[in-house]
Amino acid sequence: MELVLAGILFIIAGGIAALCCNQFSRLASYLGIGSLVLGSLLVLIPVFQVLSGGASLYMQRPWPMPFVVSFTVGLDALSAFFLLPILIISCLCAVYGYGYMKHYWARKTIGVHWFFFNILVAGMAMLVIARNGVLFLLSWEVMSLAPFFLIIFLDDREKVRQAGWTYMVAAHLGAVFLLVLFMLMAQEAGSMDFAQFRLHPLSASGQLNTLFLLALIGFGTKAGFIPFHVWLPEAHPAAPSHVSALMSGVMIKMGIYGLVRILCFLGTPPLWWGVLLLLIGLCSGISGVLFAIAQHDLKRLLAYHSVENIGIIALGLGAGLIGINRDLPVLATLAFAGGLLHVINHSVFKSLLFMAAGSVQHASGTLEIDELGGLGKRMPWTAVTFVIGAAAICGLPPFNGFVSEFLIYLASYHGGILISGASAASLLAGIAGLALIGGLAAACFAKAFGVVFLGEPRSVKAGECREAPVGMRSPMVLLAASCLLIGLSGPFLVRSMALVLREVVQFTPLNISQALSQADFPLSFIVAGGVSLFVLFVLLALLHRILLSGRQVTSASTWGCGYLKPSARMQYTASSFGQPITNFFAPLLRTRTTFHGPAGIFPRKVSLSTSTPDIFMTGIYSPLFSACEWLLSKLRWLQHGRVQLYIMYIVITIIAVMIWMM
Repeated sequence: MELVLAGILFIIAGGIAALCCNQFSRLASYLGIGSLVLGSLLVLIPVFQVLSGGASLYMQRPWPMPFVVSFTVGLDALSAFFLLPILIISCLCAVYGYGYMKHYWARKTIGVHWFFFNILVAGMAMLVIARNGVLFLLSWEVMSLAPFFLIIFLDDREKVRQAGWTYMVAAHLGAVFLLVLFMLMAQEAGSMDFAQFRLHPLSASGQLNTLFLLALIGFGTKAGFIPFHVWLPEAHPAAPSHVSALMSGVMIKMGIYGLVRILCFLGTPPLWWGVLLLLIGLCSGISGVLFAIAQHDLKRLLAYHSVENIGIIALGLGAGLIGINRDLPVLATLAFAGGLLHVINHSVFKSLLFMAAGSVQHASGTLEIDELGGLGKRMPWTAVTFVIGAAAICGLPPFNGFVSEFLIYLASYHGGILISGASAASLLAGIAGLALIGGLAAACFAKAFGVVFLGEPRSVKAGECREAPVGMRSPMVLLAASCLLIGLSGPFLVRSMALVLREVVQFTPLNISQALSQADFPLSFIVAGGVSLFVLFVLLALLHRILLSGRQVTSASTWGCGYLKPSARMQYTASSFGQPITNFFAPLLRTRTTFHGPAGIFPRKVSLSTSTPDIFMTGIYSPLFSACEWLLSKLRWLQHGRVQLYIMYIVITIIAVMIWMM
């Protein structure tokens, strides 16, 4: 554990050094990024040792903190599994961010930015190795505060400040539920140490369901479960792209980690826990992808896809809980394997997609899809990596998204034919929902890629775009290659997850290995098909090159069918591309249309615009916060601006607390 802590301290020290060199942007960037990469490499050594079958690590030291016996950290397979995306994706985001942030060197405080970036990574790393409630909550708070300063990097914009405020409120509301959760668990166990949570029979207490609901809301707010997701579509478009990639690819997974870790303490789950998670997964997945289709901002579209993919992870966890309840090792093991592997897969392809969106913004200065077009010819690297990420997020073989979704399909099918009643119906609904989500995601990314990268430029800036520099392209290429490699090595990766699953499902190692072997043949068959297609593609490309070598190749206009001089006005817009789907789901989406039709004999201007506000924000949170504001406004008479009165309030509060404690 000393190496893990040394790596984390090195990352923090690098962030502080960057802050001290705030006036020198290049030096601050080198210090922040260099320390992050070196510190991550130090931590990765024990992480790979544990994941390759080494013993779990543990450290306990005296810690003079209230309610805490000691400073306790540990590294088991589950922690090591979540540290992988934290460290690797963070490094790639930081390298990408060097080129992305150059644009702001002359007018922004770069050292402050890299300080909070490193603090965010260190906070997430400490969170997954924490082994007592106080350290966990402290790390959670650090992890929640640092992104606020990263989101409001462009704080001269009203939308950015609003996004930061929304994020901060959501983060702290979620933290309140977690605070109550750990206080109740500590009350039952007599300690805040995780080891005591395992030893004491929490499952025998009457508060078990309350603990589960508190964990679901507290961690679900960070993960982005619907209806607690409203901060995601606000914060991700506002933050710099490498920060969006880190937040969407990694940070929201800390909610999944926390939920899985707490479930390990709660014993055998009741059936309704799994059914509830399945329903939340279905709502998050379907609603997320539908709202994504209706968006015109590229990063906002990707943010809603994070909600969709968190829904897919919830489907896996929900099916896994049903498997544990029904004592079905195959269902539980494959479902948890699918959900957890989707954590890794989503961190890879979603970071890639946010980086590609950042390259588009870096080149064109906008993320409005309807102002782009034709970027495939001008930014071929970005276009190719984006389409690979799009194929992966849609769950198409042979890319990584397919492997994890296939495990959830396989687990749900297995459970659906072995059990009956409400649990079987919920599993079959999960299969149908997952299929619907995949189809809608394919439609959404066909729209995004087609409108942004194909056709003709819709604006002058889009026509002048140039490819991103090498420093920004390299992380995208590595992530795109990872999407393919993870997909092709699916059978091996699934088998290697046995160690992680032993921490979660509590079946015997033999049961887990036998369950994972159920996926061997179908995955191997599909991977073989994917490899064959890839080899065929390469051979055809080589054949094409050989046949054309030494020959003169000319190009000329063919029969154009009236499109010899295509213009942007002839092309589908983002709204028209998604209109059939948004019209079909109009009762849910409630898209607002503004149309100014032709007027007069010689009409000059016609316009049509659509917007789809989040119904959870407009229907639930905005009225709720308005009511709170009205209620609190009635107490403004307490605010006088006199220090003496404020001191009196504090004294009265202290006396009231002392009387209550007596």
